[in-house]
Amino acid sequence: MSLANKQPNHLAIRALSLLPHDTVLEMGFGPGAAIKTMAALVSQGLLLGIDQSLDMLRQATRWNKLEIMRERVQLRLGNFSSLPWPAGSIDKILAVNVVYFFNRDAREIREARRVLKPGGLMAVYATDESTMAHWKFSGPDTHVLFGQDSLRSLLTRGGFSEEDISLSEVMLSFGIRGLLAIARKQA
Repeated sequence: MSLANKQPNHLAIRALSLLPHDTVLEMGFGPGAAIKTMAALVSQGLLLGIDQSLDMLRQATRWNKLEIMRERVQLRLGNFSSLPWPAGSIDKILAVNVVYFFNRDAREIREARRVLKPGGLMAVYATDESTMAHWKFSGPDTHVLFGQDSLRSLLTRGGFSEEDISLSEVMLSFGIRGLLAIARKQA
């Protein structure tokens, strides 16, 4: 998982323009590689993470043990549709390769937007449906596939306005076509 997410994480983290004092949330932190990368960039801030997998929580905890001990990283097991942080408490949110598992009603996006501060950013990466349609593990029973229009629609259903969403197509190694969306929360 770390290898598959390396390029998307790099692109999405760069797009967030992290600052040293930011409070950053990663939704679906997996084994914790992006948390570790962001902890180096957010030298005086706080990194929060939530994942629905106990195995991923265990791996990410091992990977980020030192920063957890320093209380700069807090990881937890939980549900994306009910985030345990107060409204307006997060500067930036990273969500790489997790939107496939979000509900079609966009409740997870609404929750992410709720915890963002006014002016806060959310970076969402998804592999384009034209690529994922060829992968045996990503069928309609397990994944919701996204093109540019459907990813933009998910973000607008989640409360982001059309003019506050920037969406671009990115090409990764091995001909993988991806989508990177940046959504800004207005007041």
